[in-house]
Amino acid sequence: MSKQFDVIVIGGGPGGYIGAIRAAQLGMSVACIDEWKNSKGAPALGGTCTNIGCIPSKALLQSSEYFEHANKHFAEHGITATGVSMDVAKMVARKDTVVKQNNDGIQYLLKKNKVSFFHGRGSFVKAVDGGYEIKVAGMAEETLVGKQIIVATGSNARALPGTPFDEEMILSNDGALRIGAVPKRLGLIGSGVIGLEMGSVWRRLGSDVTILEGLPTFLGAVDEQIAKEAYKAFVKQGLKVELGVKVGEIKAGKKGVSVAWTNAKGEAQTLDVDKLIVSIGRIPNTIGLNAEAVGLKLDERGAVVVDDECRASLPGVWAVGDVVRGPMLAHKAEEEGVAVAERIAGQHGHVNFNTIPWVIYTSPEIAWVGQTEQQLKAAGRAYKAGTFPFSANGRARALGDTTGMVKMLADATTDEILGVHIVGPMASELIAECVVAMEFRASSEDIARICHAHPSLSEATKEAALAVEKRTLNL
Repeated sequence: MSKQFDVIVIGGGPGGYIGAIRAAQLGMSVACIDEWKNSKGAPALGGTCTNIGCIPSKALLQSSEYFEHANKHFAEHGITATGVSMDVAKMVARKDTVVKQNNDGIQYLLKKNKVSFFHGRGSFVKAVDGGYEIKVAGMAEETLVGKQIIVATGSNARALPGTPFDEEMILSNDGALRIGAVPKRLGLIGSGVIGLEMGSVWRRLGSDVTILEGLPTFLGAVDEQIAKEAYKAFVKQGLKVELGVKVGEIKAGKKGVSVAWTNAKGEAQTLDVDKLIVSIGRIPNTIGLNAEAVGLKLDERGAVVVDDECRASLPGVWAVGDVVRGPMLAHKAEEEGVAVAERIAGQHGHVNFNTIPWVIYTSPEIAWVGQTEQQLKAAGRAYKAGTFPFSANGRARALGDTTGMVKMLADATTDEILGVHIVGPMASELIAECVVAMEFRASSEDIARICHAHPSLSEATKEAALAVEKRTLNL
């Protein structure tokens, strides 16, 4: 006999497990299905984010940053460090430990909140009275029936046409996180988040890193002034970034990968590397969902078609996270998961796409929320801009990291904050204040009038707000 639930969540990533927990908190009987498994075949909850994305990449970034500090910056502080070396196997093992801690933590949270967990691939079977029949294909096949279904199946790395990932020589983010030794030469196709973060990790450890980017501009989605500042910093560090390229034939052999490409001038080039990471975006993961069995509508990319409240084309079916429209960000998925659970319960779930923060965890970090200056210009909106460099911030000087700035954009008439863009130390943490301010439709004057601790990096945010009205105090 089928097991009955009020809500069945297909996918245990950030959108799925958070949505399942919130639904359970609201008094519903909830099942969560997830097929991720670790090297021992045990459940590995957390989806791409925990297993091959956000969490492991930050672990490697932290390790590599410590290594670079020890080799290049400790001397500035009077610390003598000689014979510093990196044990890559141990670094990767630590990363795996961090991942498992998160896997186990999510499993504990599901149990704590009385969410029934099923390990396997979830797929639609048919519509039944009062809901949908869902099959779980795992070690043992199960049949579940849910009144409401939340699809949270995430996304997969997009491969270059005709060049599939082998995860040995041509790597997605998965293989990039499992490199077992420092490659002498590393190539990356795509200068997005994954490309820059993984490039930074291996550049710090000694790789000669070249990034091939098809777009004519660096970080096209980022505010242009901030992107230029970041580009200068990365090039100074030793990353080689080629813009406006066209990638041609890619040949992978036992000893390396050869990439034929044309530069922005139209000149034919060849890049020979030991490993090649391809980071050209991600595609929604609906393979195996069996959407056609119930008539669930997908778009041309394979994403589940939803409305503004994440309702799919069928009654009682919802979808959240990377498998629907909008930015492919773990925290966006979490907010949608919570909102859908609350909507199912008759509440008014809330997700404001205009105040979702973006972060690239390089050094310097890049973070932003709201509109860029180029977007405001394109929309014809009158605005004021204020910037403040970390070179004039006391805490940044003490840290020895004065690269970058904070930039604030505000409406020319109302002074409402329209966007904040940061490149520099701890940008990922500093952006939170700006998200809160924008969510409550604060003005630049509001942040300018708030007392910020001294010395702190957050004072740069206050000074950028003061700069909107051309009244900085420390510049």
